[in-house]
Amino acid sequence: MPTTSLPNHSRWGFLFAAWAIALAATSGALFIGEVMGQAPCNLCWFQRAFMFPLAIVLGVACFRDDGGAWRYGLPLATIGGGIAAYHALLYADIIPKAIEPCGRGPSCSSSDMTVFGAVPIPFLSVFAFAAIALLLILTRTKDAR
Repeated sequence: MPTTSLPNHSRWGFLFAAWAIALAATSGALFIGEVMGQAPCNLCWFQRAFMFPLAIVLGVACFRDDGGAWRYGLPLATIGGGIAAYHALLYADIIPKAIEPCGRGPSCSSSDMTVFGAVPIPFLSVFAFAAIALLLILTRTKDAR
């Protein structure tokens, strides 16, 4: 993986953006679950298990200006992104449903589980994890190896 020699303020900006995305995704998931009363499906629970810690550890990394945050954030984002990609492929009927992803609570494929009536939540999760992973890769510096 190539390393960069970004100035500290640029690296911190990428780290802050990754934290902001994780915080927004966590807040959105909590809003859907706690305020709207929508119980998450099994795959949504697994994605939450990787997104919620990202909101905390990336916030601490921003506060400490930790150039090595990619070491612990990138594995969380990658694994969570893999689960989200699997969920999105199930949602799009690209892969067969070996497990029932939305067996508990509302279905992720219902029209009320979209943002702006067009973007399904599983696709938003893929985007969030991918954006966080990309931003964490950009924060990797030569001195943080």
